[in-house]
Amino acid sequence: MKRLNKFFVTSALAFYGIALAQVPSVPSDINSDKSAEAVPVEKVVLSPKEQIEENVNRMKNDPVLKTANWGFVVYDTQKKQIITEYNSDTPLVPASTTKLLSTDASMALLGGKFRWITQLEYSGEITPEGTLNGDLFIIGSGDPSIGSGKAGAASTASIAADYLDKIKEAGIKKITGNIIVETAVYQDVRLELPEKIVWIEHNNYYLPVGNTSTVDPKTEKIAVKAKSIFDTSKRYFYQSPFTHKMAFTEKFDANNLVTIIPAAPALLGNTLRTKLIASKIPISGKVVTRVTDPNPEPREFLAKYSSPTMVDIIFYTNQHSDNALAEALLKTVGFYKTGNVSLESGRETIVRHLEDKKYDFEGLTLIDGSGLSRGNKVKPISQVKFLAAVMKEKYYDDFLKSLPIAGETGTLRRMFKTSDNHGQIFAKTGTLNAVKCLAGYIKTKSGKILTFSLLINGYRGSVDQVKSKMEYILEPVVNL
Repeated sequence: MKRLNKFFVTSALAFYGIALAQVPSVPSDINSDKSAEAVPVEKVVLSPKEQIEENVNRMKNDPVLKTANWGFVVYDTQKKQIITEYNSDTPLVPASTTKLLSTDASMALLGGKFRWITQLEYSGEITPEGTLNGDLFIIGSGDPSIGSGKAGAASTASIAADYLDKIKEAGIKKITGNIIVETAVYQDVRLELPEKIVWIEHNNYYLPVGNTSTVDPKTEKIAVKAKSIFDTSKRYFYQSPFTHKMAFTEKFDANNLVTIIPAAPALLGNTLRTKLIASKIPISGKVVTRVTDPNPEPREFLAKYSSPTMVDIIFYTNQHSDNALAEALLKTVGFYKTGNVSLESGRETIVRHLEDKKYDFEGLTLIDGSGLSRGNKVKPISQVKFLAAVMKEKYYDDFLKSLPIAGETGTLRRMFKTSDNHGQIFAKTGTLNAVKCLAGYIKTKSGKILTFSLLINGYRGSVDQVKSKMEYILEPVVNL
C-alpha cells in the first residue's frame, strides 16, 4: 500500500512539472506601471560653461530679450582666452560702464594720491591795528568735489570757517582790498604741466599767464634744475611745442588764454566774504575772478584745503555712478595733458591713453566720461580685454575696490542677493532707458579672476525683469 501511495505522489509531481513547462515564459521587460516608474532616469549634468551657454540660448527667445540687441562675453585673464561669448564683437551702448574708462585714465595719468588744492593767501601789509592793506587770494586748482560733501569733501561753509580762523590768527581785523579768486597748478600734485599753457612759477604752484602760440624757440631753455630759493628772477614754464620737453623762458609777454582749468571756487570767495562781515571784519572790496596773473605780487600763505584723494573720488564715482564727478574727471585729465578743459580734449586724452597702453578698443566711440550719451559705443570683447589689462597696473587693487560688489555695495547692492555670485562679482553697472549693462570682474569658487561684459540694448519689460535675466545668465559663471 505504501508503495502504491508513493507511486501516485511521484506521478502527480511529474505531471505538474510537465504542465508548468507548457506555460509560455513572461518577458522580463513587461512589468506593472508601478515598477516602470521605479526605474531611475540618468540626469544629464552640464559643465559650468555648458550651463552658461544653455542659459544664453534660452534668453535669446525670452520675451524680455528676444528683440534686444545684446552682447555677452566671459574672459580668462590668465590664458587670455574667451571662455564663452555671444555677440561679443558688436558695438553697443555701454551706459555708465563708460565710467570704467574715465576712472582708469584718472588713476593712470594723475595717480591715486592726487589731490586738488585750494589755497588762501594775502598780499600787502598788516598794520599794528590789524588792517590789511591788500587783497585776499583764493587759489583754486579745479577741485570737482569742493563743497559737495562727496567722497568726504568738506562743505563750502566749513572751508570758509577754517579760512576765517586763519585770518583771525594772523591778526587781521579789517581788509581794504578784494577777495581775488585765481586758478593754478600745484607743484606737489602735478606730473607735468599741460602742453599748451605757459605758467609762471609762484611759491609752490604755477599761475597761468598765456598760451604757447607766441613762444620764441630761441629763448627757451630746457628745465633741468630746480630754482634756488635765493633766485628772485621770474621763470615761465611750459611744454615746448618744438621739443615736446619741459622748458622755460625768462621773458614772456602774457597773451590771452584759449582755455582755463575747471571753474575756480568763486562760491567759496563769496561765502568767506559773508563770514568776514558777520564776524565784524569789514572788507571794502568784492569777490573778483582772475584767469591770468603775469606779474603776481609777493604774498603770504594763510591756509590751504586739500580735496579727498583721487582714490577716494574714484571710489565714490563708481560706487554711486556719479555723473558730475565722472565728467569732471574727463575734463581734468584733458586739462592736465593738453591745457584744454573741453569735453573734446578729455575724450582725446582718454583715447590717447588707451592707444598708448595698446588696449584693443576697435570700434570705440567715446562721447563723454559718464555714459549718459547714447552716442557712446563699445564692444563687449574690448571691455573684458581692457579690464584684464588693468589687472597688471599698480593701481589695480584700488580700481577693483572702487567697483560695487554684488549683493553688498553701491549700485549692485540689490542684485544677486540670493545668488552664488553674492559677493563674488565686482562690476560697474549702467542704466539708461531700455539699456542695462554690467562689466567687471568675477572671483570664481576655484580661485580664478575672470572678466565679463554683459551689454543689453533695447530690451522689453521693466528694469527688474532685465536684471533677473542678467542674474540668470551669470549664475553659473562663479563655478568656472
